[in-house]
Amino acid sequence: MAPEVVVAGETLIDFLPERSGPLTTVEGFERRAGGAPANVAVGLSRLGESPLFWTRLARDPFGDYLGATLESHGLPDDLIERDPDAKTTLAFVTHDETGDRSFSFYRENTADTRFEPGTVTDSTLESAAWVHAGGVALSSGSARGAMVDLLDRATDAGCTVSFDPNARLELWPDVDTLRRVTRDALGEVDVLKATRNELELLGFDGSSADALARDALEAGPHTVLLTEGADGAVGVAADDAPWAGTASHPGYEVDVVDTTGAGDAFVAGAIAGLNDGRELEDTLAFANAVAATTTTATGAMTALPDLEAVESIVGETP
Repeated sequence: MAPEVVVAGETLIDFLPERSGPLTTVEGFERRAGGAPANVAVGLSRLGESPLFWTRLARDPFGDYLGATLESHGLPDDLIERDPDAKTTLAFVTHDETGDRSFSFYRENTADTRFEPGTVTDSTLESAAWVHAGGVALSSGSARGAMVDLLDRATDAGCTVSFDPNARLELWPDVDTLRRVTRDALGEVDVLKATRNELELLGFDGSSADALARDALEAGPHTVLLTEGADGAVGVAADDAPWAGTASHPGYEVDVVDTTGAGDAFVAGAIAGLNDGRELEDTLAFANAVAATTTTATGAMTALPDLEAVESIVGETP
């Protein structure tokens, strides 16, 4: 049976610091596979719902490593492309004392900027129930047109389309371009997952999480999932959504080691929950458990939990 979920976007190398502090003071880094859509795809696989993953890897040693990593996590290679004329995007991560991170990217003409429209066929989309994409691919190169094309055709095929802006200002020429391109894409999106800062960056307004999410509904999605880190998440759905209503979940108390990839883990949990028919409130609890478990270990992809680990924390009182 064909996978029900298609995930699209970048796979890159995260260099994780040996200790917290600014980039100027860190002397050592550890290489890890990363990229928000890649983390989502692996997260779904770890939860027992292996998707098709459309990504583009360089034919350099880093690309070989990324390809082997995706294969080790059980992702089929049907939509994993190799680009002989590009290099791999590198992202150097730094952490502050609370585990929050910032990124420095090396991403000039890299494989993940060179997606081509039409690679995911109409027949693939017609057999899928859900398509997910991230905002980094919209920031440069032919990838922007390729991802917009995918969202358009996924909508036409009747897929539920989810989107995470994953806003990284350093990848965009200016905030106005980020806002314009992303908000245009939201017209083809059903489920938007974003942080409070991202929604405000995109020009949405609201004095509370609920009000901010409701303002974002006006851009096109029928559901907005607003994540607030350790404070959990809020979900707001329009009347025409399959899971109409409003819900919130306070999150789980865990010993945070590294927040890298927590948002991607939440997305994987949310897709798995909603696609499996969970109600919005149950989905938030499940997705928060996936995210919380991820923060207890270093790295994004390597820290993603399996279903057993998630179910163990879901049973705890938040």
